[in-house]
Amino acid sequence: MIRTYTINGMTCEGCVAKVTYLLEQHSNISLAKIELKNNTATLTVEKEIAIDELRRLFEAHPKYTITFSNSNEDKQNKHVFTTYKPLLLIFLFIAATTAIVSIDNGKIDVMLWMQYFMAGFFIVFSFFKFLNLTGFAESYAMYDILAKRVKAYGLVYPFIELILGVAYLTGFEPTITYIATICIMGFSSIGVIQSVLDKKKIRCACLGAVFNLPMSMVTIIENLIMVLMALIMLWKT
Repeated sequence: MIRTYTINGMTCEGCVAKVTYLLEQHSNISLAKIELKNNTATLTVEKEIAIDELRRLFEAHPKYTITFSNSNEDKQNKHVFTTYKPLLLIFLFIAATTAIVSIDNGKIDVMLWMQYFMAGFFIVFSFFKFLNLTGFAESYAMYDILAKRVKAYGLVYPFIELILGVAYLTGFEPTITYIATICIMGFSSIGVIQSVLDKKKIRCACLGAVFNLPMSMVTIIENLIMVLMALIMLWKT
């Protein structure tokens, strides 16, 4: 992982050498690249390091101070919204349009909205997977438990989503549809959760191979929302 910090107090190349040496004493820092002109330190780290740990490296040399570069935490938060903008927009558009068609007597019928939302979700998401079916299957096999072992499952999965979408749209055998959704999305969540916990840097295939979305907690939430909605509808049946 690459992390960038601001180093204050450096005045010459000797300072650069000293700061580089001090940083590389940390067991989780494999490389420290210091730029005197920009007062930055670009660190290659094995895992996340608390800023207080880095500051302790400079306790014997108080002239040097280290801080987040333009606040890494703010950057990461902004990065989440920027990276997942397509996914969030699709969710919002599906939620809004299905809410409109679920209005009954001036109020939104929540159960009907969830049914239409699920229909829209599966149909739209399957559409993006069909744009590059092979690319989706390859990405999906990187983390899904079954797709890793049975390559054909990755090619079949978009068809399963499409069938589920049509089933929700037409109201076909609701109980069977809900149970199928819980099983399929719940099982798919296992591989997603494992990948996030293992901090694997792989692409999320929820929107196929069209968008380069990294695997993260956002993907887990997406899957679990679908499972939760299916559980609620099954309970209300």
